[in-house]
Amino acid sequence: MMLGIWNLNKRSYFHMKWLGKLLGAFVFVIIIFLFLAPYELKAQLEGKPVAYLDSIMEDEDEGRLSFPSFVWVDPVMKEIYIIDAKNRIIIYTSDFFPLFTLDKRDGIEAPLGLVVDKEGNLYVAQGPSKRNKRARISVFNACLKWERDIYITGFEEADSFTPYRLAIDKNDNIYVAGNYSSRVLVINPQGHILDMISVKEEKGGERINVKLNDVAVDRDDRLYLLSEQESHIYVYDNNRKFLFKFGQKGGSTGKLSRPRGFSIDNLNGRVYIVDYMRHTISAYDKEGRYLFEFGGLGWGPGWFQYPRDICIDPMGRVLVADTFNDRVQVFQSKE
Repeated sequence: MMLGIWNLNKRSYFHMKWLGKLLGAFVFVIIIFLFLAPYELKAQLEGKPVAYLDSIMEDEDEGRLSFPSFVWVDPVMKEIYIIDAKNRIIIYTSDFFPLFTLDKRDGIEAPLGLVVDKEGNLYVAQGPSKRNKRARISVFNACLKWERDIYITGFEEADSFTPYRLAIDKNDNIYVAGNYSSRVLVINPQGHILDMISVKEEKGGERINVKLNDVAVDRDDRLYLLSEQESHIYVYDNNRKFLFKFGQKGGSTGKLSRPRGFSIDNLNGRVYIVDYMRHTISAYDKEGRYLFEFGGLGWGPGWFQYPRDICIDPMGRVLVADTFNDRVQVFQSKE
């Protein structure tokens, strides 16, 4: 009997000793991480004209963001719009306080991208949903009340065209990039098509249509189109005349593997491109010259996991939809 108790105590002793070692190792790793994380961040941003500021991680109900896929900042009101995997649009103040949420109750069912015009009207690109099988652009007034839906018509593939990303110029022309469509539409606020822009590239002796997945307009109304397929950005003047293209496909520094989104830094004259597969942000000047990159695969501040979108606000802050880290990271860009 005493031998059995001794064996039991011996097993308990070794069990507790093993748990103690495991706990000690865990605490050691945490301490090392806490000490090294700031140095890692400093090292990977060293000498680059960006500095980490903060991360947006909570929604209006103090829950976590869920795989944010889109971020945009209203240049007039400075409010931040985030779309996440819960099919909602969360609006934040410029100091990252959650202000309001648009969801299914408001007519938001499958949001993909958005833009706000100078009158405060909100245009939301929506894909097909259970309740509405047709892709559309939903229009909300300045009080965030639904007003109407714009259904794209007027060309052969219109029924299969899914609005994905939107941009707007000084004349309230709305540019609509489809979900990997070979054309970008130019429509007026009523939804009438004014123009269609397509891009062709020479391949194997043939000119093929390029798939386009994002669009932006700078403060001079210069137009930029992004192709993840080609890893190129195509630049047009304010009359939609082609000027040049830049970007090179590849998996190393200075190249683009899977560019999912981009944004124009009007304050510092840069173009920032988010690379989904390289987990990085690449910066170019507005003439297409490569400048620098930052990021890489990781979960600490300044590191990304499959980022999908980016926006530069009027104050030069860089907001990155760090999708698989369930957050939007914010950086301050400098000259």
